[in-house]
Amino acid sequence: MAKKKIAKKIIKKKVLRKVPRKKTGKRKIAKKKAPGVSGQSVSGGRDGGGRAEVIHVDDMYSDWFIDYASYVILERAVPNVHDGLKPVQRRILHTLKEKDDGRYNKVANLVGHTMQYHPHGDASIADALVSLGQKNLLIDTQGNWGNIFTGDKAAASRYIEARLTKFALEVAFNAKTTNWAASYDGRNKEPVTLPMKFPLLLAQGAEGIAVGLACKILPHNFNELIDACINALRKKPFEIFPDFPTGGLIDVSEYNRGLRGGRVRVRARIERTKTKRVLRIVEVPFGTTAGALMDNIVAANEKGKIKISKIEDITAEKVEINVHLPVGLDPDTAIEALYAFTDCEMSISPNSCVIEDNKPRFLGVDELLKRSALHTKELLKWELEIKLGELQDKWHFSSLERIFIEKRIYHRIEECTTWEAVISEIWTGLKPFLKRLKRKVSDDDIVRLTEIRIKRISKFDSLKADELIRGIEQQIAETEKDLKGLTRYAVRYFKDLKEKYGAVRGRKTELASFGKVVARSVAVATETLYLNSKDGFAGFGVKRDGTVVDKCSRMDDVIVFGREGTMKVSKVAEKTYVGKNPAHVAIFRKETPRFYCMVYRDGRDGPARVKRFSVKGVTRDKMYELTRGSKGTRVLYFSVHDSEDDAPSVIVVLKAAPRLRTREIEVDFGDLAVKGRASQGSIITRHKVDKVIRRKSQMELL
Repeated sequence: MAKKKIAKKIIKKKVLRKVPRKKTGKRKIAKKKAPGVSGQSVSGGRDGGGRAEVIHVDDMYSDWFIDYASYVILERAVPNVHDGLKPVQRRILHTLKEKDDGRYNKVANLVGHTMQYHPHGDASIADALVSLGQKNLLIDTQGNWGNIFTGDKAAASRYIEARLTKFALEVAFNAKTTNWAASYDGRNKEPVTLPMKFPLLLAQGAEGIAVGLACKILPHNFNELIDACINALRKKPFEIFPDFPTGGLIDVSEYNRGLRGGRVRVRARIERTKTKRVLRIVEVPFGTTAGALMDNIVAANEKGKIKISKIEDITAEKVEINVHLPVGLDPDTAIEALYAFTDCEMSISPNSCVIEDNKPRFLGVDELLKRSALHTKELLKWELEIKLGELQDKWHFSSLERIFIEKRIYHRIEECTTWEAVISEIWTGLKPFLKRLKRKVSDDDIVRLTEIRIKRISKFDSLKADELIRGIEQQIAETEKDLKGLTRYAVRYFKDLKEKYGAVRGRKTELASFGKVVARSVAVATETLYLNSKDGFAGFGVKRDGTVVDKCSRMDDVIVFGREGTMKVSKVAEKTYVGKNPAHVAIFRKETPRFYCMVYRDGRDGPARVKRFSVKGVTRDKMYELTRGSKGTRVLYFSVHDSEDDAPSVIVVLKAAPRLRTREIEVDFGDLAVKGRASQGSIITRHKVDKVIRRKSQMELL
C-alpha cells in the first residue's frame, strides 16, 4: 500500500500535468494519438469534458534526469566541504561510533548496522569501509585488509574487524556540536555532517564520478596539512602538495592548486644495484600496483619498446620488483625507457570538487585548507562556549546547594504538607542569599534542591564544597581566556594533534623536478627495417629485397618518397605498404635535418622540373604532394644529403628529336636555394627527358 501511495504521488507530480493555456485563455486539447504513432507524447488522463490531455515524454525525462543527476552528485560521488566525507563514509563512521566500546567489531556486523542509514546494499558499504580502513587514518583494522602495493583484495567481511582510532575519536565526533537529520526511513537520526576538526578531505583524498561531473582530490601529508592550518590561522602564506601512501617521486610544477587543467607527474623509485644488469623498483606510482606495473613492463617488452631479459616481483610488505637487463644495455638508458614506455611514470589530472550548501563547487586545495582551518576554529569556539555554559551551570548549582545545606534551609520543609508549600518555603529561605549568585534562580533549580539525598546532606563538608567551587571558577577563567584568544587556542590544538599522531606520518613521496622523457631518444633500437620494392612493402617483418637501416626502434618514423612525386611519414611497423619501387625510404627524425634534390617530369608530357627542399613539420600518415600533382608525374632523379653544402651535379639527357642540337643539360643543385616541400621547382626543359645521370665529383674520380 505504501508503494502505491508513493507511485500515485509521483504520477501526480510528474505525469498528470495540465496542458498550458494559450494567450486566448482557452485550454489546448490535443487529440489522443494511436499507440506507437509517436514517442513525443502520451495520454495522461482526461479533462472535465472527457477529452484526452497530452503529456510530453521529453519533459518528463528531462525532469527525472535532473533529479537523478542531483542525487548522484549530492548523495554518492562528491564529498562535503565541511567533513570531507561522502554519505556512505559518514554513515560508516557514525555506526562505528555508535558501537564503539574500545573493542573490535566484525565488519559484517558493521555493514549490517550501517544499512539502517545507507539504503544501497551491503556490497557498496563493505567496499567503502575497506577503502577507509586502507587509508590507515580513521579506522583501526585487524585481519587481512588487502594490500595497496600488490592490489590484493581484503578478506571477506566476516573475517576482518575494525574500530575507530584514537585520532578519529578526537577529531571527528562530538554529539553536542553535530547537526542531526532523520535517516531515510525515519527510524533513526544520522549526522548531516560530522564535526571534523581536521582537513580530512585533503589528508585522505577523494575520487568519484557523477552524472556530468567528476571529483579527484589527491591525498596530502598529515604533518604538512597541520602546519598549513597553523599558517592559515595566523594569516601566513603556505603551500601544500600531494603525498601518496605508495611513495615514489612527484613533479608538482603544474599542480594548479588541484583544480581542473592542472596535473602532476608521478614516477616509480628505481634503484641501481651492485650488479649493473639488475634494476630494483622499490616504490610504485600512485594509482597502480606492483603486479599491474610488472604486467605493463612485460607488455612493453613484448611490443619492442623496451628490452629486458627477466623480471621478478617479490613484493610483500614493501614493493620490490627486480628488472634484469640484457648484456650491453646501459642502465641509465633502461631507466629512462621504463619512464617513457611503461607506467613507471604516470600523469594524474586532479579535479577539486566539493559539495557546499548543497551545490557542487570547484575550490583549490589552498582554499579548502583555509576553510577547514576556519571551520575547526568555529567548532572549537562552539565547544568552548558549551563547556563554559556547563561550568557556569555547575558553579551555580554547587553554590546554591552549599547555601541550601549550610543555612539549613532544608529544615523549613519538614512540616510542609503540600508541594506548593515546600517550594514556597525554599524560595523564602533562599531569598536573603540570592545576591551571592551570578544568575537568577529558576523553578528547575528549586526542584533539583528537593532531590538532594539525606546522605549527601549529612556528609556535607564546607571546605570540600569551597574547594570544588574554586576549581570550577578556575576552569571558567581558563575557558574565558581561551575564548578571547581563540586563534592561539586553535593553533595549540593543531600542535597537540601533530605531537600525538604525526611522528609516524612523515612524507612518503619525494618532491622532485624531472623533465619530459623523449620516447624516441630512449627507445631501444633492436629492429632492422627492410624494403620489398617489387611488392611495395616496408617493415621489420619484410625480409626480401634489402635493408633500409640496420638498427631502429618501433618508436621511429619511416619517410617514403614515391615515384609519382608524393611523400608520407608513418610509424615503423611490421609490414606497411609504401608503393611499388619507391624513390626513397628512410628513417625520419625531425631533429636531424636532411636536404633532398629531385628532378621530376610534370605530367605525362609536361616539362621537366628541378627542386631542392627540406622536410620539417609533418603530420603522420598524411600524403603530401611534392609536385604540381599532375596526372602521370614521374620522379626522374632523387638524392638525400646530410649537409646543405653537399649539393650534387647531374646531367639531364634528352630524347632524340628533330632540330635538337644539345641533348645534355647540366644541373648544379648548389645553385638552387633550399625551399620547403610544397615548392613546385623550376623548369629546366620542355623536351622529353631520356634519363638523369649524376655527374661524379673530383673526389669521387680520385
